[in-house]
Amino acid sequence: MKVSIIGAGNMGSGFVKQLTRAGHEVFVTARNFAKAQALAAANPGASAVSPETAAAQADIIVLATGFNEAIAALESLGSLQGKVVVDITNPLTPDYMGLTIGHSNSAAEEIARAVPGATIVKAFNTVFAQVLAEGADFGAGQTVPVFVASDDATAKQSVQALAQSIGFATIDAGGLKNARYLEPLGGLNIFFGYGAGQGTAIAPTWLHKA
Repeated sequence: MKVSIIGAGNMGSGFVKQLTRAGHEVFVTARNFAKAQALAAANPGASAVSPETAAAQADIIVLATGFNEAIAALESLGSLQGKVVVDITNPLTPDYMGLTIGHSNSAAEEIARAVPGATIVKAFNTVFAQVLAEGADFGAGQTVPVFVASDDATAKQSVQALAQSIGFATIDAGGLKNARYLEPLGGLNIFFGYGAGQGTAIAPTWLHKA
């Protein structure tokens, strides 16, 4: 696939690393274009491009920014009509220990309303950047899952295939409104990792009794 990464921070870097290793054609853009260029140079198969090119070339766009920057970052891309956008954001308070949106709304739904031409898929918001960078295999038969929510079945399948291509398991999390559940789960993961001192080599999953 042709995948554009919007953002060159820790999550963006993890996506570029894993996607290029899996053989995808990767484009990266960021507010700090020099950072995007450095990231592309470190990962053969990736190219630093303008925001407009990132949107035009992509089969899937991964929004790897904070929620506060997300809508502006998407608006900088130009037309997103018909594009699949993966929203990985969590609407966190400044101390990262709470959410600013919940119950009757979610970051994903806010983003969907702001860019109505795009199809938003919620995914990867429960995966730490360190886990993304190191890979989904936790050993002992454990594979980190990605919860995927969207109102568009075809877009959801495409994002599930992308996640699986870089080694993650996927769990269908229903429609986009279920981001209202996934974002608090991402917040809980952050609490366990940082607030409870468990570190970042953790990830939530769902167990099935044999």
